[in-house]
Formats: sequence, C-alpha cells, structure tokens
Amino acid sequence: MRRLLKFLHEIGSIGFLGAIAALLVLHASLPEPSELERFETLRGAMASVAQWRPLPSMALVVLSGLLSMAVVPAFHSADWAWAKLVTGLLVLEVTVAAIQAPIDRAAEQARAALAGELPLTELAALGARQGPEWGSLWFVGAIAVANVVLGVWRPRFERRRADRTSG
Repeated sequence: MRRLLKFLHEIGSIGFLGAIAALLVLHASLPEPSELERFETLRGAMASVAQWRPLPSMALVVLSGLLSMAVVPAFHSADWAWAKLVTGLLVLEVTVAAIQAPIDRAAEQARAALAGELPLTELAALGARQGPEWGSLWFVGAIAVANVVLGVWRPRFERRRADRTSG
C-alpha cells in the first residue's frame, strides 16, 4: 500500500508540474490581443490544460499524501510531512483561485471578443507576461518544487523543548 501511495503521489506531482510548465509556455507564446484568432486559440488551449491537468493532478497529490500520512506512522511526527501538507494545500488553493479561474475567464473573454461581443480593448491586460496570472504560475510552480524538495530531502526541523536548558 505504501509503494502504491508513493507512486500515485509522484505521478500526481509530475502531472502538476508538467501542467504548470505547459501553461507557462502557452502564456509566453500569447500574441498581442490584436491577433485575435491566434490569441483566442492559445487562450482556449490554456483553458483546456488548466481544466484537465493541474486540479486532477493536485487532487491526486493531496489525497495520496493524506492517505500516506494516515497509513505510515512515522509520518505522524515528521515535521517535513506536515510542512508538505501545508504547502500542498497552499498550492491547491492558489491553483483554484489564482490560476484556474483567471485562465477560464480569459478564455471566455477571448471567445466573446472573437464573436464581436466584447471590445478588443478589454483583452489588453490578458496578454501581459508580467501580469498577475504570469506571477501566479511562477509562484505555484516554485511552491510545488519546494514541496518536492521537502519530500526528497526530508529535513529534520528542530523543535524547542521545554525540558531543554540553555547555557
């Protein structure tokens, strides 16, 4: 059971980081909104990747991690495992709030602009490589990599104990 959970956890992590990398590449490839057809196509591709890859992968990571913590008694007192849990939940929250939702909204706006229902000027901020969506992708990717490092390195965090005396 332990090996299966570890395998699922690693596969989920690979899928998640691969999705973030794909979204970064697609975002970096976005043309100016004035190239509306190409812009809408790439925004649609980003929405498809965002819908089918990061959240299912992250759900697999969180569930397999929680089950591992429940099944393996050594993880109960491992500070690195608790740090991974906290950072994993942070990644999940940021993925939903700062990546999934804005990418879906941008794809809908691009479709509406292509259909003539939205002025082109409304899309100007959606192509920016320095905007909040770009930063969120890098942030969540960095936290996910740090989470992998925690799992591989497994540092021992020192706890302050009341029975320790200094001096």
